[in-house]
Amino acid sequence: MANQNRAGLMDEIRCDEKDYLIWKWRPANNVRRENAIRWGSSLRVREGSVAVFICRRKGQDAIQEFIEGPFDEALNTSNLPIIASFVAAAYGGGTPFQAEVYFINLAKVVQSRFAVRYFDVFDQRFPDFGVPVAVRGTLTFQIADYREFIELHRLDEFTLEDFQSQVRDAVSRRVKSLVANMPSKLGIPLLQLAGRTDDLSELANNDLSPQLRKVFGIELSSLDIAAIDVDEESDGYTRLMAVTRDVTEATVRAQTEANIKNIHDMQRVQMENLQERLRIEREEGQYRVHKQTQTANFPAYQVEAQTTVGVAGAEALGHMGENGAAGIGLGGGGNGGMDMAGIAAGMAIGGSVGRNIAGAMDNMMGNTPAGISGSPVPPPISRQDRFHVAVNGAATGPFDLITLSSMVASKSLAPESLVWQEGMANWMPAKTVPAIAALFNNGSTPPPIPVD
Repeated sequence: MANQNRAGLMDEIRCDEKDYLIWKWRPANNVRRENAIRWGSSLRVREGSVAVFICRRKGQDAIQEFIEGPFDEALNTSNLPIIASFVAAAYGGGTPFQAEVYFINLAKVVQSRFAVRYFDVFDQRFPDFGVPVAVRGTLTFQIADYREFIELHRLDEFTLEDFQSQVRDAVSRRVKSLVANMPSKLGIPLLQLAGRTDDLSELANNDLSPQLRKVFGIELSSLDIAAIDVDEESDGYTRLMAVTRDVTEATVRAQTEANIKNIHDMQRVQMENLQERLRIEREEGQYRVHKQTQTANFPAYQVEAQTTVGVAGAEALGHMGENGAAGIGLGGGGNGGMDMAGIAAGMAIGGSVGRNIAGAMDNMMGNTPAGISGSPVPPPISRQDRFHVAVNGAATGPFDLITLSSMVASKSLAPESLVWQEGMANWMPAKTVPAIAALFNNGSTPPPIPVD
């Protein structure tokens, strides 16, 4: 510090301290009162600092004046208006006036280490075991708003050491509370606290920044947690480790068993699904082959069915005389007479059977026996023409006209069904293709009966 006396009368008010946060100026002449400033004294304020003049009057609020650096001029009423309130008729050129002068270093960044001594922290899962935990870290701050800072502190009683101690105590109390709540807040075991210094630093910065600004008037630049120390020699740590190990082993074992069961269940379900899928595919394949065979041989199935009907009729005719169903009786229905009604019924059945058999044979051999009248038989269908049929958007076939005729009879081929044959440009409705259109009206339906 260098306070010089200009011409033995005037003061040069300045701060030459290299490392300070707040520093109070005092006159070089210790004979005078401490806060006496002579008229015409000069003031020098470095950049990044501010000079604060505080004039106190008995029974009145203190008057404050702020001069921000850089500044290097003689004091007068134009640059220090509070002087005007002290100027009076009795105030001479060298007469001093009372004012406290403080220099505040706005660029000063204060770094202070703090420590939280061992205290018990509890795991939320095992509240009976307290484990001692300690915290070490460093906080960095500076004065953000000097006007706000002055309102919060009496500068004449201010010392940086006391101020830092107050800030450290406040930080330590809050960090202790944060650490105690970290296991439940972060959802982590207590034994993992030692590796969560970054999480604690983030929590502390977010929590303490507004509090330090409000209570102390400082801006927290950073709060870095260097270490979270867990006392591994304590009884609480040993007991917690033991119970945690048991729980972990039981959890791992249960999880392994559950995983194995899940794997077995999945394999069983997959095998059952595979078997069921194969069964369905096998049955569908067999059904598909059966239907294809049935469709390709539909005329043979027709002949077989008609033959069965004829055989049944013939057997019925052969048994007409059994059990008195149509006995011979000449005496108007007596046991010894001829039953004419039974004979007529037998003849009718025989004729029907004969026509069925004749029709079946005619379909197979393409020849109608003379003297037997049956249903009109459509002309032979060529197997040369083969067509594809669209079924559910997919092409099936090709099918010959005999198969297509069977499909018409079984209603699986409709007039609107799309068909295609080699040489056709596009798919066409079946009813528009002459070779197939005839299958939908083959003369099997008799014309309307004329009305007299």
